[in-house]
Amino acid sequence: MSTSDAVRTGAPTADAPLTLTERPVATLGLRDALGLWGNLGISVLLPVAAVFVVLPGRPLALTIGAVVVGAAVGSVLLGLAAAAGARERVPTMVLLRGLLGRRTSWLPTALNLVQCVGWATFETVVIAEAASRVLDAPRWPFVLLAGGLATAMALRPLGVVRLLARYAVWAALAAIGYLFVEVLWQPLPPLTDGSATSFWAAVDVVVALPVSWVPLVADYTRHVRSGRAAFAGSALGYGVATVVMFTLGVLALAAYGSAGLDVVDALLAVPLGAVAVLVLVAVELDEAFANVYSTAVSAQNVVARLDRRLLALVVGGIATGLALTVDIAAYEPFLFLIGAVFVPLAGVLAVAYLTTPRGEWDTSDAAPARPLFLLPWTAGFLAYQLTLPTYFSGPGAGWTAWWTQRQLDLGIDPANGWSASLVSLAVAVALTALVRLPQVVRRRVRRP
Repeated sequence: MSTSDAVRTGAPTADAPLTLTERPVATLGLRDALGLWGNLGISVLLPVAAVFVVLPGRPLALTIGAVVVGAAVGSVLLGLAAAAGARERVPTMVLLRGLLGRRTSWLPTALNLVQCVGWATFETVVIAEAASRVLDAPRWPFVLLAGGLATAMALRPLGVVRLLARYAVWAALAAIGYLFVEVLWQPLPPLTDGSATSFWAAVDVVVALPVSWVPLVADYTRHVRSGRAAFAGSALGYGVATVVMFTLGVLALAAYGSAGLDVVDALLAVPLGAVAVLVLVAVELDEAFANVYSTAVSAQNVVARLDRRLLALVVGGIATGLALTVDIAAYEPFLFLIGAVFVPLAGVLAVAYLTTPRGEWDTSDAAPARPLFLLPWTAGFLAYQLTLPTYFSGPGAGWTAWWTQRQLDLGIDPANGWSASLVSLAVAVALTALVRLPQVVRRRVRRP
């Protein structure tokens, strides 16, 4: 029996299936989807990342505009993948079998395993760092506590999703509302002072956050009742939360003049800010949990019968161990590299899925290899690097130097100011349309 057939005919489980051979339940509605993705977007990591979109001399209004544009682009891509997952009732990495074939889908699966472990690690670091600053205590106990709780949550994911939608999101909204009021009470620089420097580079940072969830989104929306609810819940929930949280970070930095991870210090400078930050730190556990759970589910694309609970325990242990030693300074290049890999893949998936007749998207064990779709994905990645090479320092500096030299060889100004995300997406979408064109034409010719 194929994995696809087993998913459709096996007995449904009360929570998420333990293996890929069990049929998932579809018990989540629009409210649950909005609550989950809104809560996942309410993350301390986003205000921390705001430091990468704030540059001296850039007008405040322009910075917030970059946040809105980046959130819109990334969230639409997220919503399209979410809707496909709800219709096909499979996790994202299995969904990619319909694009690349079963064995070829192991390539994005491997990349996704790396990014999920990385995100789980970063989330644990941010939780522990913020908690240690608020409580003036060592960081390592909070790393162990956050890692342990996130791993435990990953064992019963649908129950956690319902709790987040009903309770956690409201506590987070109350904390955010309070922080916004206090930050806006401070003197802020004029909205239009400065010049339009690196607008599109800021957009690229913001796009990377929702797009980083594209390889995970169907792990959850396969349990949503309809594609429309999945699209609206993920795109609106995460998109609005992204704008709110990035804007909070931008305003906090503008009001208190902090930098780097010190955006946490800026929020702590707010009266009673420690209480609000502690609420957000507690809510942050859902991001770590989601990454631990999705690492396990992604691995099942290769080992379908392995129990996700065992995988989650292993992944949670690895992420917790890494969080004890990771350097948060590696965060910015990590964001750009995620964008370089998954922005074009999201574009290829969207075009291919939307141009495939309903019922013909093959996610079975027998899904044939479609290597042609590797071409637009690869071309999109190359276009991203040629527009804005991922910057690494230290041992990884050779990567940046090599791509910068290729820019010069092709006559591309390294300071071109273009959006690497949009250039990459345009290349991937256009080439995917060309790959799909012969099939679309043949299908239309066959119609009576």
